[in-house]
Parts: sequence; C-alpha cells; structure tokens
Amino acid sequence: MRLLTIPADASPHFSKLTLSLATTPAEVREVQRLRYKIFIKAMGLTTLINPEGLDQDEFDAFCDHLIVRDGKTLKVVGTYRVLSADAARRVGRFYSEQEFDLSRLAHLRGRIAEAGRACIHPDYRSGGVIMLLWAGLAAYMRRERCDYLIGCASVSLADGGHNAVALYHALTERNVAPPEYRVTPYLPFPTEEREADHKPVIPPLLKGYLRSGAWVCGEPAWDPDFHCADLFLLLPLDRLDGRYARHYLKETEAL
Repeated sequence: MRLLTIPADASPHFSKLTLSLATTPAEVREVQRLRYKIFIKAMGLTTLINPEGLDQDEFDAFCDHLIVRDGKTLKVVGTYRVLSADAARRVGRFYSEQEFDLSRLAHLRGRIAEAGRACIHPDYRSGGVIMLLWAGLAAYMRRERCDYLIGCASVSLADGGHNAVALYHALTERNVAPPEYRVTPYLPFPTEEREADHKPVIPPLLKGYLRSGAWVCGEPAWDPDFHCADLFLLLPLDRLDGRYARHYLKETEAL
C-alpha cells in the first residue's frame, strides 16, 4: 500500500504520520513489540510475559498488518491487523471463532474481513492515528471486496466486571444485531448480576465501532488470559454512518 500522510496533531513529538502495510518479518516484529507493551506489559498480564517481548500468535502469519509510523522518528505508534476471507479459509477460521460460535454468519464468510489487535501508543491517542487506521481498513475492504467487518471489542475486568455488565445492559436496540446475526460465546461472561447505579464507561474502540453503525451480536465472552470481556461486533458497510462513510470511504490511494 502506498503511504498516506496527515499533518501533525497537537503533539510536538512528531511532524507527520504515515500509514502502510507490513511487508517484511521485521515490520511484523515491530508491530508485535508495540502490542506486547500495550496488551501485556502495561496491563501486568504476568502469565503472558515472554523473553522475546512479543505479542504473537498463529494468526499473525496469515494477517495483513496496518502500521502507522511517526514520520519523524519512524517509530511504530499504531497498528491494526486484518484477516481477509481468503486468509481465514487458509488458516481454517477467524480469530474470533476461538471465543464465539459464528454459525449464523456462515453465509457471509466469503465477504467478511476481520480486524483485531488494535493498538496505539499512549503518546499518540489524540485522534490522528485511529483516523489513519480506519482509513486503512476502509481501503483494505475495498481491495478485498468485503461487505462486512467483524471484530471483538474488549472491556477490562479490572473493576471486577461491573463496567462490562453495565455497558452490556446499556446497549440500545440500535446497537444490537437482529436475531439472524447473533453469535454465541463459548465461555460467556456472567451479566445477570449488576450494580443498578453503575454508569458504564465505553472504551474508545467500542465507542468508535458503535458510532460507525456496528452491531453487538450477543452476550460477551470471557477472556481470562487478557482479563477482559469481549463483545463481538459486526459492521455491514451499508450500515456505515453517513459521516463516517464520507470520511473513511472517500477516494484514497489504493492498496
């Protein structure tokens, strides 16, 4: 993919951001190091600590990896990995099928792209990086001729799970998928007991999905390794909110 650039955010630490797809094993390792720092080291997930300092799994070899770099330092400051329908066939499943039964979506499999492992360096979370990553996702889906984007949004259980439960019960009818698109978690996170006065705080990634028009497709799954509750999301491109469609699906440089 040819590089896209945007002007600097308010941060004085970089002059521009660039977006590309990883093309070498070294670039994939850069992505895995950033993910390790954010997902494992910063969250204190001692069971996942490893001497290589990499967050990696079997899906990395099949995925395309979007990379956002600081144009001044060339440091990787954001990433998203994407699994195309063809790659999912080669690996045998989508990543989210480790947590959810996607049987009801079987008729869509050839038109689905799966996004995951969204990760942004703490110093670059003012908006520019996620804007580029979403633009990259839109361009990728055009290239792969995908009509549906799936993925999981995680909610931390650091507070004992109260926020995850409150957030699930606060979903509106507009946010929840029709019955024919519902999925079932293999290890459900309990949502029956909740604090009546707990006001949910929506994680930024989930908020972005919901504002774009994505559906939550059922109850959350419990991910004990990452100590979070995962919500499965489905975004049909024809549901993409008009403002986001104009922003992300405008003509950009092709992948």
